[in-house]
Amino acid sequence: MKLNTYLVFDGRCKEAFEFYQQLLGGKIEAMLPHAGTPAEGMVPPEWLDKIMHARLAVGSNLLMGSDAPPDRFKKPHGFSVNIGIDDVAEAERIFHALAESGTVGMPIGPTFWATRFGMVTDRFGIPWMI
Repeated sequence: MKLNTYLVFDGRCKEAFEFYQQLLGGKIEAMLPHAGTPAEGMVPPEWLDKIMHARLAVGSNLLMGSDAPPDRFKKPHGFSVNIGIDDVAEAERIFHALAESGTVGMPIGPTFWATRFGMVTDRFGIPWMI
């Protein structure tokens, strides 16, 4: 069994996944817009270029996602994407990149359970724990 995270965006999935690919050093394996698929009739015409499914591989991990039309989108809550990083400098680099134009819930720093820990919601509305 393998558990993977699936994120839902308000129309910025492509932008988010391109950012995550660069930030995390992964590879986008799929980026399928609604146009040209059986789902194109289920979204408004201005939504055809929005993403029906995206898949980002980071090592043996997968991050997947899609755009939800405005009448179906709900702001992410009740979870965080967790990234465990052994290298302090790398943890801080990723945290600060996610925090840019985002909201810091807990600044990254030493805790009694980790050399570094922080919580941030990125500019796409996705909550992260580093």
